[in-house]
Amino acid sequence: MEKTAGKKKGTGPRFCVLGAGHGGMAMAGHLALMGYDVNLYNRSGDRIEPIALTGGIELSGAIEGFGRINLATDDIEAAVDGVDILMVVVPATGHRFIAEKVAPFLRDGQIIVLNPGRTGGALEVKSVFRAMKVKADVVIGEAQTLLYASRNINPAQVKIFGIKNTIPVAALPGQRTAELVKALRQVYPQFVPGDNVLKTSLNNIGAVFHPALTVLNAARIESTRGEFQFYMEGITPSVANVLEAVDEERVAVAAALGFRGMSAREWLYMAYDAPGRTLYEAIQNNHGYKGINAPAIIDHRYLWEDVPMSLVPIASLGDHLETPTPTIKAIIHMASLLNKTDYWSIGRTVEKMGLAGFTVAQIRRLALEGDPGNG
Repeated sequence: MEKTAGKKKGTGPRFCVLGAGHGGMAMAGHLALMGYDVNLYNRSGDRIEPIALTGGIELSGAIEGFGRINLATDDIEAAVDGVDILMVVVPATGHRFIAEKVAPFLRDGQIIVLNPGRTGGALEVKSVFRAMKVKADVVIGEAQTLLYASRNINPAQVKIFGIKNTIPVAALPGQRTAELVKALRQVYPQFVPGDNVLKTSLNNIGAVFHPALTVLNAARIESTRGEFQFYMEGITPSVANVLEAVDEERVAVAAALGFRGMSAREWLYMAYDAPGRTLYEAIQNNHGYKGINAPAIIDHRYLWEDVPMSLVPIASLGDHLETPTPTIKAIIHMASLLNKTDYWSIGRTVEKMGLAGFTVAQIRRLALEGDPGNG
């Protein structure tokens, strides 16, 4: 169990956590336990009513204690009023909704962080703000992954299994990443500079593992209700060949934008010290994946979130940059058939990211300076 150093309430940045799911509850409770003023917003009032009644969130596991919440509400204007940092902790499918809700109430100097951005999250939020003519000078940031591994165990209780050691985070525009990291690191030393949002978006390794592995194990998931080890048993040498192809296409799209993407095999070595000459070998050498079961159903966030918000933006960028992504498109198509949902039509395309018609130079300038210029 980690001991959390307290601080005097009312000092330091004031937070609004948007989303009361597993990650949002963990973040709101932990921030409050550390002594920061925290508002918690959820679009459904029923979910946060027990928190409003008890006055906070009970944490157990890696962090233990009671985090007293300043305000738990479904009123977005009240939630963001007077706060310094807005931590968005909802599935990426909800980023546009949150952006549209907060847009009228933003003020100069506020920071908005997507936890995580998946692929193109900050770009989509920026596009929404531009369309809604937001005048406030705000910093939009996205984390490469979620800080907490946690589960809600009761209406006002959350168990934190662990907190990641290092999370790259980048701002849009990229030239404000140092400002973003400085603001976050006084609270979360785990956040480190992530260069720019193109890099955090395209180094989204979940895009490689989650959708393809779920699609290729669909029959086994449905017949066993997920009673098998997702990574250790679900990834055979032939399945790993497909994952390698997805990964190579992702890295190729990153290269078309002018930067080197980290391969999934390199990421496994960096994150878990798992070596291997192939992706299959690296996964088999990763003790961190042992014991993790598959999802119990196909209609799972590995498809309904990761396909439209991770694979679709990579494939859409690939089309825009004339970089083929046939394997990724095949996974999108099969996932759409499995769940009878057109993930491309609801997904985060180049148009929704506000990049339609942009040259590579304009996309890079937008990521760095926040303005595409004239190419």
